[in-house]
Amino acid sequence: MEAFESFVALALEEGSQEEGFVVSPAVKFPVRRRVRKKSREEWRTHGYEVDLVAARSDRLVLATVKSFFGSQGVTAQSVTGTDERSGGLYRLLNDEAIRNGVVNAAAKRYGYPLWEVELRLYVGKFAGSRSGDHERRIREWASSVSVGRGPIQIIGLEEIVRAVRVAAERTQYRDNPALVAVKVLEKAGQLLPFDERT
Repeated sequence: MEAFESFVALALEEGSQEEGFVVSPAVKFPVRRRVRKKSREEWRTHGYEVDLVAARSDRLVLATVKSFFGSQGVTAQSVTGTDERSGGLYRLLNDEAIRNGVVNAAAKRYGYPLWEVELRLYVGKFAGSRSGDHERRIREWASSVSVGRGPIQIIGLEEIVRAVRVAAERTQYRDNPALVAVKVLEKAGQLLPFDERT
């Protein structure tokens, strides 16, 4: 599990009473697709990876996690699939056949009805953070794409950090690098005061 994925996993596990998931690192789900051949009909099965799989009794979350801290950030063209060069990073979200195939395969593998399976995109950095244009366009697009439980959920850095800060407020010790890092920074006075209501 990558570093930012472990941060997101912590938010899914302990961030709030609404979450409380058991989280698994990357899982591949097989999807059967028709190959474009003019001469004959041909089908192939390919595994598509989901960064994090989070489960509890009433919901299964399939999460794509992108930090992009050292780059321009997550762009609207990539997420929506209008940029062919980078849109492949988000096929789970922007390719309807793959999206539906993965959701169906996950529901079947883990025994959930489709209406309890949710797709989420966790974003560390959106492109054009100052204007908020990419984030707005991504959220608008995602709200129009319904699969399983409903629209694709977009969770930004502030929401992720808020969930981890809630987890860090608990006094019960847990040996988790992300959680300990937040507790150390807080104890050293290096974090802004936290109000979980905001």
